[in-house]
Amino acid sequence: MLFWLSVFALSALLVMLMFRYRTTFVSHVPNPIKSLFPSLRHYAPLSTFEDQANAGLTSSTFDIEANIRDGDTRAGLDERSTQEIMSIMRRDRVTFDQARLIRQNEYLAANGIDPSGMPLDAKAVTRL
Repeated sequence: MLFWLSVFALSALLVMLMFRYRTTFVSHVPNPIKSLFPSLRHYAPLSTFEDQANAGLTSSTFDIEANIRDGDTRAGLDERSTQEIMSIMRRDRVTFDQARLIRQNEYLAANGIDPSGMPLDAKAVTRL
């Protein structure tokens, strides 16, 4: 019993470490195996503002290039949000600003808020 519990715990730890360091592992996976998993094909982490600006994640209203010029030392935009916006841009063939708006509206709708910012719950108190 203790042996199997140890095997399970070690396997769970291995899975968590592989997920945490997936960017390192994905680059070493051979192309025939990547073709079996379509989500691995498009995975390319964009960790710096320069990478994100080169990928087209900048506009006049969301100027990442200003951060680069000002010498911003942050790591860049949130990787999960960046991937979501890039997939919306590919899927719907829209610009960066339109993809940001679509993602924001989807996020609001998932939390019960309409695009204007008002709650969709009929019981919500919006004024006193």
